[in-house]
Amino acid sequence: MRRKDREVAGDQEKLDILSRCKVCRVGLSQDGQPYVFPLNFGFEFERGNLALFFHSAGEGKKWEIIKGNPRCAFEADIEKGLITAPADCEYSYGYASLMGLGHIEILTDREEKVRGLEKIMAHQTGRPQGSFQFEENALDHVRVYRMIVDGWTGKQRS
Repeated sequence: MRRKDREVAGDQEKLDILSRCKVCRVGLSQDGQPYVFPLNFGFEFERGNLALFFHSAGEGKKWEIIKGNPRCAFEADIEKGLITAPADCEYSYGYASLMGLGHIEILTDREEKVRGLEKIMAHQTGRPQGSFQFEENALDHVRVYRMIVDGWTGKQRS
């Protein structure tokens, strides 16, 4: 990282930022062409390993790309506000952001799908895991993904 003074190095600091993010952008690649999409997500951090969870319809562009190339990148951020300056070209913006690389697993086991959806719903709503009910028909048609993060970095400017 070029600006070490802005680095967020500790896992707990990065997790604190991630817990305040509601949208994550995932980058994929198909036939040498990039594809980035925003999505709601959930996450877990166990034994030093980060996993992000998201879902999609049972068909579509995301699904097609992931099937062919599970390698991915992600970005999530929170805004901290405009930083004014005497000269217009010196303005900046406060932020905290996270980026990482990994690969996506398609969850097919019903219990794993429910667990992934629970992570997403708990993160988005603030309700505890185990307080959600998913209709059987919905579980049959939804795709649930787990992104195993191989490495991630954080950066912030107050």
